[in-house]
Amino acid sequence: MMKYKLLLLLLLLGTGLGLHAQPGTLDTAFDPGLGADNDVFTTAIQPDGKIIIGGQFTAYNGTTRNRVARLNADGTLDTAFDPGSGANGIVQTSALQPDGKIIIGGEFTSYNGTPRNRVARLNADGSLDTAFDPGSGANNTVLTSALQSDGKIIIGGAFTSFNGTAHRRITRLNADGSLDTSFDPGSGVNQPGFFPKFVATTAIQSDGKIIIGGRFTTYDGTNRISIARLNSDGSLDTSFNPAGGLNGTVFTTAIQPDGKIIIGGTFTSQ
Repeated sequence: MMKYKLLLLLLLLGTGLGLHAQPGTLDTAFDPGLGADNDVFTTAIQPDGKIIIGGQFTAYNGTTRNRVARLNADGTLDTAFDPGSGANGIVQTSALQPDGKIIIGGEFTSYNGTPRNRVARLNADGSLDTAFDPGSGANNTVLTSALQSDGKIIIGGAFTSFNGTAHRRITRLNADGSLDTSFDPGSGVNQPGFFPKFVATTAIQSDGKIIIGGRFTTYDGTNRISIARLNSDGSLDTSFNPAGGLNGTVFTTAIQPDGKIIIGGTFTSQ
C-alpha cells in the first residue's frame, strides 16, 4: 500500500494560513520535534484543531505511542490522549465522529490488549470504546473508512468477510459496530488475477451514494475498473459509467461541492 512519511505531511501544512506566510512553505509554528518514528498513513483533524494520526509508528517525539496518537495544533504530542498499548498492527485509516469518537481501521488484531480485528472505535481520550463491538471483525486489512450522516460506517479494504458474513472488500457497519445487513454488495469486488484486489478509498456523496476506488476490475459481476459508484444499499449504480476505467490503482478520492470527483493513484489514463 502507499506509504506517506510524516515529514511529507508536514511540508504541506504551510498553506498560507498565516497573515504573511508564503503559500506552500513550511509552517514553522508546527513543530513535531522528532516526529513519528515510522510511517504515518492517516490523519483526521478535530474541530478544536487537534490532529489524530495513525500508521506504523511506535513512538512520537520519543514518547511511546503504538500506531495511533493525537497532536496538539502546534505539532506537539497531546498527552491527554492515551491509547495505552495501542494497536498491535498498522493503522491505515481514521474517521472522526461528530461526538469526538474515532473510528480506526488497519491490520491490527487488538487494541490496548482487547481483541479487535482490523476495526475499532476509540473514545475521545484514546481509550477503546467497548460499546462498539465488531464481533470477529474483518478477516483482512481495512484500508478506508467513511462516516454516513446517520452514523453508519462504510469500510473497504482487502477483507472478504466481516464477523463471519461474506462481504468482499466493501461493507457497512451500524453505529454499534455490527454488520448492517441492509447493505448488500452482492459478490462485491472481484479477486481473480495475479494481483490482490482491494478497495483503498471511499467517499460519500450528499445523496448517500458511495464512490469507491482501488484495484479491481468488476463489482458484483459488472465490469468496473478501479472506480465505481454504489447506491446506498450497496448495489452498483449503473448510471455512473467510467467506460473503460483506469489503467492503474485509485488510492484517494474527494468530492467537490459541485459533485465532481477528484481521484488520485497510479493510473496514467482512462
